[in-house]
Amino acid sequence: MFKFPKMLKWVFSLALLLQLTGCGINTIPTLDEQVNADWAQVENNYQRRADLIPNLVATVKGYASHEKDTLTAVTEARSKVSSMQVTPETLNNPEAFKKFEAAQGELSSALSRLMVVSERYPDLKANEQFVALQAQLEGTENRIAVARRDYINSVKAFNTEIRTFPGRIWHWIMYSDLKAKPNFSATTPNADVAPKVAF
Repeated sequence: MFKFPKMLKWVFSLALLLQLTGCGINTIPTLDEQVNADWAQVENNYQRRADLIPNLVATVKGYASHEKDTLTAVTEARSKVSSMQVTPETLNNPEAFKKFEAAQGELSSALSRLMVVSERYPDLKANEQFVALQAQLEGTENRIAVARRDYINSVKAFNTEIRTFPGRIWHWIMYSDLKAKPNFSATTPNADVAPKVAF
């Protein structure tokens, strides 16, 4: 019976180890961590928006106190979003993810109505505090859009990896506990239809 010399065993073992490290075995957990990091950034921007809202509502309330319905809608939407418990498991639960996404959509809609109300009050539009808060809110909305785009790209990379070769094999062998990640969808009904503008 042929015996491998000890040095040849070590060389063979080292070559096998190098092959395993280059074959994508670490790609799935790396992509999973990227999805989690990008999701944390989305949450961070949502939190920033939620933190701006009380100041914005208080400023508008001073000028447009009879717009109670709009102010109440913003406050209630913010409260609903704040009361939702978002955990890392939310990313693995499509139903919880959709509920969270719907609540954020309601808040966006309420804020849009608040900005329309502000157009009716020239004194409010000239108020420095309101202008600063509006600029911060617009910047935050842009950050949310960028963070959501990054999250969407991370989810795409992760979901593609676990569905294609060789990632599918590694997923089946080692990472079967990691499920496909949910993605954002349009929360506004008929968002794919362009709005009609009449002058």
